[in-house]
Amino acid sequence: MIPVTKPYFPDREKLNKYLDGIYEREWLTNKGQLVQKLTLRLEEYLGVENLLLVANGTLALQIAYRALGISGHEGSGQQEAITTPFTFVATASSLKWDGVDPVFSDIDPDTWCIDPEKIERFITPKTKAIVPVHVFGNGCDVDAIGRVAENNNLKVIYDASHAFGVKYEGESILKYGDAATLSFHATKLFHTGEGGAIVFKRKEDLERAKKMINFGITGPETIEALGINAKMNELQAAMGLCVLDEMEENLKARAKIWYQYESKLGSAVQLQKIKDKLVYNYAYFPVVLETEEKVVSLSEKLRENGVLVRRYFYPSLELVDFFGGRASCPVANNIASRVVCLPIYSQLGPGEQKRIIDLIKCELQ
Repeated sequence: MIPVTKPYFPDREKLNKYLDGIYEREWLTNKGQLVQKLTLRLEEYLGVENLLLVANGTLALQIAYRALGISGHEGSGQQEAITTPFTFVATASSLKWDGVDPVFSDIDPDTWCIDPEKIERFITPKTKAIVPVHVFGNGCDVDAIGRVAENNNLKVIYDASHAFGVKYEGESILKYGDAATLSFHATKLFHTGEGGAIVFKRKEDLERAKKMINFGITGPETIEALGINAKMNELQAAMGLCVLDEMEENLKARAKIWYQYESKLGSAVQLQKIKDKLVYNYAYFPVVLETEEKVVSLSEKLRENGVLVRRYFYPSLELVDFFGGRASCPVANNIASRVVCLPIYSQLGPGEQKRIIDLIKCELQ
């Protein structure tokens, strides 16, 4: 069976060397040597500052909200954040979990990212932030979103889970907003098995978050803030260091697969429009078909022939009952009903990809 994605496993001997060091030091967590090393290397690789490693991508979002003062558990009255319904459920559920109501604003029909022109109509006195998503690694209109936030005194936290290594106008797209969060889940382009990170615009927000991820403890007998356990451990960092060592090889293989799909299928399906001046990371290959019925039919046909695809993201989150969506998002609902992600990972062989392409062409004729 060809999966829709597969974890990247780096060189085992190199990983073993890192593991040997962990055994020698007998230090598994709490600002270990490898976590510190990975932090510095990621800042250098990504071209960012104020990066904080955490245990997973959902905690990255939650810590970012707290560090920036966006939480329903702080202050008086219910708080809201405007976000996109076309995203993984964690973007919205992390807000709801932290006492912030997600307010869904529709997406651009070409880029599939939140449409900046539609955001302002949802801003109320309860609105504290905008939480856009760089969907499938495609950059949002960061300039327009920045203007909306500045004009309305709102924080911006980008869910950049898919945007590892993405650049806009020659700079890391993670530099935009008050914070940008990353997921290092096993199936991501860069991973630590499980893990995540936050890139803060301001150092003072980073320092506040550092306290939060370790129960608020700042010394052997000192507790300065309310916190939880969100630390990355040494085993996660060891995997991350090894994966990072092989990132260019991984990217090169994925780019080759991505462009082969584009060349062979681009005329038969709708593709996401990648933002101008963007250096993309080839993390996903989503396609939109003519109807939802064709998506269901194609998915079943591929499964019958040993190929798994995923309706990613479906359903559009404004339709999920417990979010209590108040706005209609027809574009997001339309795209979500017709989108499907094809297999893409560096180990996908040319013969396997050709079989996938041939099956899709045959089904769509």
